[in-house]
Amino acid sequence: MKNFADLTEREVLAVAISSEEEDSRIYMTFAEDLAERYPDSAKVFEEMADEERGHRHRLLEMYEQRFGPHLPPIRREDVRGFLKRRPIWLTKNLPLDTIRKEVETMELQAEQFYIKAAERAEDVGVRRLLGDLAEEEKGHEKLAVKLTGAILKPDVRAEEDRTRRRVFVLQYVQPGLAGLMDGSVSTLAPLFAAAFATHQNWQTFLVGLAASIGAGISMGFAEALSDDGALSGRGSPWLRGAASGVMTALGGLGHTMPFLVPDSWPNAFWIATAIAGIVVFFELWAIAFIRAKYMDTPFLQAAYQIVLGGAIVLGVGILIGAA
Repeated sequence: MKNFADLTEREVLAVAISSEEEDSRIYMTFAEDLAERYPDSAKVFEEMADEERGHRHRLLEMYEQRFGPHLPPIRREDVRGFLKRRPIWLTKNLPLDTIRKEVETMELQAEQFYIKAAERAEDVGVRRLLGDLAEEEKGHEKLAVKLTGAILKPDVRAEEDRTRRRVFVLQYVQPGLAGLMDGSVSTLAPLFAAAFATHQNWQTFLVGLAASIGAGISMGFAEALSDDGALSGRGSPWLRGAASGVMTALGGLGHTMPFLVPDSWPNAFWIATAIAGIVVFFELWAIAFIRAKYMDTPFLQAAYQIVLGGAIVLGVGILIGAA
């Protein structure tokens, strides 16, 4: 996978051409799906698909003038920092509000791509074309923001509020939630394995502390190195890495702290284990709530996935420790 900064001008144009072609197909899929439910919205998406095809045609003309008829086999999936598009076969029968959010993200990313590409372009004609396309994609984004409010609810929130929430989700909620999930689940097995193997709270606490800090460092670097934020609009990699790392460590420490109960207490091990189990339960339900509120995941579906996964990992840790 290549970094955006390493792309040549030829490769930048090739990525833009393939991206516009794919986006036009996605918009046409949205239009076909909405034709019966929201015919006016379907027409808007048809027009957006036509504009994306027009963008592709202009990019192709510029490419042929500069580099000839042969395109290098590179797509946005080959460039680090692009948010992955939802597969077209998963876009059927989506709610209009979900489609609007999908389009906002697509257009925000396209706008960011053209802005960065224009800044690096050396040819004046290429620079002008990429700058114009950035402005046009920004217009598409505003259209997508207005789409749901005009059809679904008259008191829709202001565009700035929606954009601010979207950026908040991309920059903090997604990496933070990923960290909380990893910290809450991945540290369960070693913690409870140590607990049932030693029946000593202090030793168990040290294992949980090491696992939590290690997971936090690992997740923090993984998030920070996965995307520099220049194309995806997800913001500073250091902030996202910090959010992910801190939430990972906190998720693990949440059910590790009960093992600070002194070993000298009567039934100290079982008291600490019971408290840790209760904390795990509330951690997993909190994750399910965050997914439902910010990630558009049905609450029961999120709860089933998270609680079942946590129960399996917890069971494995107990079995290993008791063996």
